[in-house]
Amino acid sequence: MKIVVDDLTGPEIYALLSEHLEDMHRDMPPESVHALDLEGLRKPDVTVWTVWENEELLGCGAIKELDPEHGEIKSMRTSSNHRRRGIGSFVLKHLIKEAKSRGYTRLSLETGSMDYFKPALNLYARFGFEYCGPFADYIEDPNSVFMKKDLSD
Repeated sequence: MKIVVDDLTGPEIYALLSEHLEDMHRDMPPESVHALDLEGLRKPDVTVWTVWENEELLGCGAIKELDPEHGEIKSMRTSSNHRRRGIGSFVLKHLIKEAKSRGYTRLSLETGSMDYFKPALNLYARFGFEYCGPFADYIEDPNSVFMKKDLSD
């Protein structure tokens, strides 16, 4: 597997992110969907990485810089054909390493609270993320879960 910064122009990433957004809009009320679309992911404060095996896209993840010491994980997604292969762990390890190399002292995320999101919540907890309140521009929402990881150690 290799992980690369993605320019978001390929059909593979377009399809994966479209599937991600469709799932979010199917499972959550519109006001609770915080997943970024392609335009949002192309902003200068966001970096997207994709994971490939040969010519096949396995998954993706992104970091949005909130300020020079605080990043937010965005668009973590594993292709439905490659779940339970450790792709999410591979991406999350990379995002944490990248956040530390940027000098962030905190990495935060927002995800859903429904059963569909339990595997993601378990993954984040295994990597030391702890539950917290809303951050940045988020507000309290029963459909959202907020987590953070202290990177200063």
